Amino acid sequence: MRTIDLRGRELTAAELLAAVPRAEAARGLALATAAEIVHDVASRGETSLREQAARFDGVEGHAVRVPVEHLDEALDGLDATVRSAIEESIRRVRLASAAQVPPDRVTELGPGARVEQRWRPVRRVGVYVPGGKAVYPSSVVMNVVPAQVAGVTTVALASPPQRDHDGRVHPVILAAARLLGVSEVYAMGGAGAIGAFAYGVPDLGLDPVDVISGPGNNFVALAKRVVAGVVGTDSEAGATEILIVADDSADPELVAADLVSQAEHDEQAAAVLVTASPELAASVAERAAARASRTRHAERVAVALAGPQSAIVLVDDLAAATAFSNAYAPEHLELHLADPRPEDFVNAGAVFVGAHTPVSLGDYLAGSNHVLPTGGQARYAAGLGAATFLRSQQVVSYDRDALREVHDGIVALSASEQLPAHGEAVSARFDA
Repeated sequence: MRTIDLRGRELTAAELLAAVPRAEAARGLALATAAEIVHDVASRGETSLREQAARFDGVEGHAVRVPVEHLDEALDGLDATVRSAIEESIRRVRLASAAQVPPDRVTELGPGARVEQRWRPVRRVGVYVPGGKAVYPSSVVMNVVPAQVAGVTTVALASPPQRDHDGRVHPVILAAARLLGVSEVYAMGGAGAIGAFAYGVPDLGLDPVDVISGPGNNFVALAKRVVAGVVGTDSEAGATEILIVADDSADPELVAADLVSQAEHDEQAAAVLVTASPELAASVAERAAARASRTRHAERVAVALAGPQSAIVLVDDLAAATAFSNAYAPEHLELHLADPRPEDFVNAGAVFVGAHTPVSLGDYLAGSNHVLPTGGQARYAAGLGAATFLRSQQVVSYDRDALREVHDGIVALSASEQLPAHGEAVSARFDA
């Protein structure tokens, strides 16, 4: 891992943003490629999806729309221990997601004047579950459960076809979908799946969705940007990120383990340590290298840790570490500090406090959601939750007397905006 030394420097907000390690070139290339793929699916439908499956997944002749019996077979063959873990994850995420649904509220502005604030779910959601370098039944849970809690009527799911499973979606993903009652599943991956959800594929019986959610690589994340405005999307949950803020009280072995845990996702994964302790930095670098060399995905981890998106950042003190973290706005933020103050770290998709709260906990069984904004979007975007699938709707109800009360104000404002017919529409209700 490279070292970025910011000690002895007073950095402006713009300079902090410039110092943040990012793989910008990779995202720029991904955006252009994603746009091309999405537009091809929009125009050529199933033919385009099959060509992409052959090109990217090495699969041909597969059933793009998954037969229901494939889901049943997958659930019947699911390992009992894995099933128990998925069911417990469902239980925990369902409880935490329920707390995210706002209650309807009525505001009485005066006699006969009321505004009701209510929340309504979208009708149809398309969930994307990655399936390239790893298998993510946990992402099935993280996407489907909040949608169901919000009251979404129909959930469709897409995941790449697997060459090792005769072109089927991975059976553990199918089993998780079946446990959640999802039967509309498609064997399609990457940016093409995002395009298919946005525009529909009539030959497959795939209707367009209202909202697309789910994590993926940079191509998936940026495909969502391409279809924004056609459908709603969650945040651009692209290649994973972990930023750890640690002081000399931290255990370097645990810090190294957590950096490696996220680097194993993808060669584009970002692993960043921010500390004021050069001794901790040196120890973590040594231990991360050792762990990376002996982990199952050693080559992938090595590429991620050596990439421009990963670094050890040296700062003068905790205040500087906090400022850097808030500028970075990480997807996952871990605090390995003697006196953690999570309230100071305002920009993060999720914050994991203390040595016994690793990101891996959030990935599976914390009850929190692991689909989170990446690429600095945590400065303005939230992670996936029930609110992703809800729309705020205002219901306004005034009686005659309540409207009369504000008549003169409406007429005055409409005249000041040179829109007199607005005021006349109100006055018409009181003409003799």
